[in-house]
Amino acid sequence: MARFWGPALGYVTPPPPDGFATWEAWARHHEVPDDELDDGAYLADPAGVLPSLSFLKVPEGKVVKNRLHLDLKVSGGRSVPQDEREALIRATVDRLTAAGAAVLAEHPGRDGLDHVVLADPEGNEFCVV
Repeated sequence: MARFWGPALGYVTPPPPDGFATWEAWARHHEVPDDELDDGAYLADPAGVLPSLSFLKVPEGKVVKNRLHLDLKVSGGRSVPQDEREALIRATVDRLTAAGAAVLAEHPGRDGLDHVVLADPEGNEFCVV
């Protein structure tokens, strides 16, 4: 999921902490068991301003609708001319579908495309607005 959401949000995997060549070296130093080495991922805002994100594996599959719904606001809002908004939305949708998302629905507004509902590779729904 981090391989999808990192590029979707413009986040990156940060370098390992000082004194460690890799995140695996850091984990081994802290005696993380071998069976937990691939249990998650960590992403950070490359500018260091926004909060970091952790992704942790869970044994359960998705069985109900998301408890959290994200809107990726890429178009600049309704003050931006509709043709520009739609181009920004479609470019982002194209990039995310190439990365593994699926389009679920397109929602028109008064003058054209308002937003697109997608599902990430695990089926979690989000919108590109």
